[in-house]
Amino acid sequence: MHLLQYLPNIRFTYLLIFLGCTGLMLVGMYMEHVMELIPCPLCITQRVFIVAVGLVGLLGFIHNPSGWGRKIYGGLGALLAIIGGGFSSRQLYLQNLPADQAPACGPGVGYLLENFPLMEALSVLLRGDGNCAEVAWTFLGVSIPGWTLVAFIGLMGFNIWQIVRQPK
Repeated sequence: MHLLQYLPNIRFTYLLIFLGCTGLMLVGMYMEHVMELIPCPLCITQRVFIVAVGLVGLLGFIHNPSGWGRKIYGGLGALLAIIGGGFSSRQLYLQNLPADQAPACGPGVGYLLENFPLMEALSVLLRGDGNCAEVAWTFLGVSIPGWTLVAFIGLMGFNIWQIVRQPK
C-alpha cells in the first residue's frame, strides 16, 4: 500500500504519456533526418497514431478529467495505441515474409497523395508495400516496428492504468 503513494497522479501520468510520444516522434525525426532512414507508408501510419495517443495525453493533462472523463481519455488513448500496434504488427509480418512473397515496392507517399484518389492512397498507406518489408535498422536484433510495437504496448498499458486506477 505504501508503494502507491509514489506513483504519479492521474494528471501527471497524462503528461508522461504526452512526453513519451513526443520522445518517440523526436527519435523518428532523428532517424529520418540525421540517419537518413526514409519512412515507409506503414511507418508514417504508425507515426500518426503515436501523435494521436500523445495528443490525447496532452488533452488529458490540460483537462485533468475525473470519473468518466478519465475513463474516456484512457479508453481513447488505449484504443489508438492498439490500432497503432496493429500497424506495427502488420509491418513486422511483412518484414518476416520470404523475399519472394513480399509485396512489390510502390511509389513514395508524396507521389501517392498527389496522383491517386485519396481512398486509394490511404489504402496503400494502411496496407503497406515492399518498402515496408525492408529492415533498415535494428537494435538488439529488433527492427524499428518491433520497438514501435513495444512502445504502443507501453502506451496502451499507461492508458488502461488510467481507466482502472483509483484517483488519489
